[in-house]
Amino acid sequence: MSWIPQRILITGATGAIGSALAETYAQPGCALFLHGRQQALLDGVAQRCRAQGAEVVTAAFDLRDDARLVAWLMELGALDLVIINAGLNTHVGPHGEPEPWEEVETLIEVNLKSALRIVHAVLPAMRARGSGQIALVSSLAGYFGLPVTPTYSATKAGLKAYGEALRGWLAREGIRVNVIMPGYVKSPMCDDMPGPKPFVWTPERAARVIQKGLARDKARISFPFPLNFGTWWLAVLPAAWSLRILRCLGYGR
Repeated sequence: MSWIPQRILITGATGAIGSALAETYAQPGCALFLHGRQQALLDGVAQRCRAQGAEVVTAAFDLRDDARLVAWLMELGALDLVIINAGLNTHVGPHGEPEPWEEVETLIEVNLKSALRIVHAVLPAMRARGSGQIALVSSLAGYFGLPVTPTYSATKAGLKAYGEALRGWLAREGIRVNVIMPGYVKSPMCDDMPGPKPFVWTPERAARVIQKGLARDKARISFPFPLNFGTWWLAVLPAAWSLRILRCLGYGR
């Protein structure tokens, strides 16, 4: 691969994709900075990465704690690759009940606001040295909002737009920005989502594709085919058609 980052930050490292990414990148000479919500799970990921020869630093705290988040990021120093992967989900109830407002607020703060905050914190050092890479984990739901997960879809659409805007802004400064748009990846969060889940991938397969896409500096890393092709069309077609297709596929009441 042409791009081999040595100092890598991964948030959401206790999740399915995050932990798989950490283990995919772990190797001698690599320093991993892993954030996760659950210390016990985070310690397990760190142990497996150290067994592969990587240096690992962990942190477990609420990403909504802005002061602590920024202070931690400032301690890390220069980073080659920042993968902003932490995310939560909620959904409408089985009888059309709205998403709980407390969960809506938390999703916006964790999925979107903390991601923007991380970018703001790590970007000055990258711009100063004229290099670095930032990867934002969006979702195929960012193409067209799923009726069963409106807030999740909104946050992922926001990350997609933000990442694409950053790429256009920062490309001339030597900073790579990539948007990762997974479909269904086997995980407890995936299992909890209502509706059909076609073309489910393992976290390990997803991590390998993401690593290759980042090494090649792909603007969008979306998978799996043909689900990514279908969701792209949902954004292109008239909204009434797309909603009708989603209802026929089982996404809706």
